[in-house]
Amino acid sequence: MATDTDSEKQQFNAPTERSELAAAWCATQSSLDWWLAYFSLKVGSHPFINQVFVTMPFFLKAFVVLSLNLSFAISPCCGQETSSLPENRSREVVKISKSETLSFNTGVRSILEDSKGSFWFGSWQEGVARFDGEKTTYFSVEDGLDSNQVRNIFEDRSGIIWFDTGNGICSYDGQTFTIRTDRDYNSKSDWKLGPGDIWFGEDHPRVGGKLEGQPGVYRYDGAKLTFLEFPLPKIRSNDGDYMVTGTARGKNGRMWFATYGAVIGYDGRSFTFMNNSSGGFNGEAETDLHVRSIFEDSKGRLWIGNNGIGVLLQEGGKTINFTQKHGLGSQENRRGGPLPGDAKVGTPSLDRVFSIGEDRDGNIWFGLLGTQGYGAWRYDGRALRHFTEKDGLTSKHISVIYRDKQGDLWLGGDGVFKLNGNVFNRMH
Repeated sequence: MATDTDSEKQQFNAPTERSELAAAWCATQSSLDWWLAYFSLKVGSHPFINQVFVTMPFFLKAFVVLSLNLSFAISPCCGQETSSLPENRSREVVKISKSETLSFNTGVRSILEDSKGSFWFGSWQEGVARFDGEKTTYFSVEDGLDSNQVRNIFEDRSGIIWFDTGNGICSYDGQTFTIRTDRDYNSKSDWKLGPGDIWFGEDHPRVGGKLEGQPGVYRYDGAKLTFLEFPLPKIRSNDGDYMVTGTARGKNGRMWFATYGAVIGYDGRSFTFMNNSSGGFNGEAETDLHVRSIFEDSKGRLWIGNNGIGVLLQEGGKTINFTQKHGLGSQENRRGGPLPGDAKVGTPSLDRVFSIGEDRDGNIWFGLLGTQGYGAWRYDGRALRHFTEKDGLTSKHISVIYRDKQGDLWLGGDGVFKLNGNVFNRMH
């Protein structure tokens, strides 16, 4: 698993423990905010009703909430209980009821809707939360997770929830967390591809890197967790360039693996390998790659998000620098002078792209992490539109873009937001 660089970490540098300020805020959170979040969640699937409520004057919303409070006793619990279980590799979890508003300070990094309809939200440094439609339950290393940094969340065919974390791989069967040390390191070249496979990045070198030997990925086929080596060039300067930063499955089942310095594809028979020196980018990468996200859309186009040079688009055997083509480049994270296609200094850019997704209408979305570039951009095939606070997207950092089972689009960063037409509603 890739290790975040210092420049990326400083975007989310809040401590793992909840601050006194956050605790005070949670303790005094008004029932108005609680009911607004609850009402939006319940009617979010009905655009007309939701739009009426969202556009109500503030005093009218307050009247509705006060009326509701006459019928319900609202007492959100914002404390975090800890487990006193002895140290072991698996622990049973005590479920704790929480309010709907997430209490993460460091932001949301991963999202999953499971087969039971519950939503899981992984954080940068505070574990994971599960919302079952009624209450939010928090889990951390004190409950059995192997790391509070939850980079990705999956569900296997048996309903087991899997976590790709900062320290390794962990699973949850509904009662107990298990740190997955049951791994096969004797079949490193036995590459296979199946429709139900789950793929994880390699361990941090201090956790399991010695057993891995060189960069690669883990494949879980429903029965066994196997480490597979990437087919890397024999002559390479730094193995760190090939640490995994993201994975994506394409429309025909092909797996794509983003690493800091390369993009690797596998279709079940052969590999595609692209970096600055091997070709495949047609000279479009003006500086060294720093890939942080990858996505193949419903048309088979490959989108590659970088921290610094923005988005590369590969289509029909050709690659273009999508960011520079649309005049949204930035000198902030690039060596050298200005380039054609740079945005004006101080204006929004599309340079630090940490998440990419597609909505039900085929629009492509880009989530940003940065200063000049922030919020999210939507590309409808013709033009780009920037979504920010004025559109309900109050988070400047978008680390994950997720499409749920109903086709609705969710964005995670400093909170969780759901797309409703051309505006976002904060859900958690």
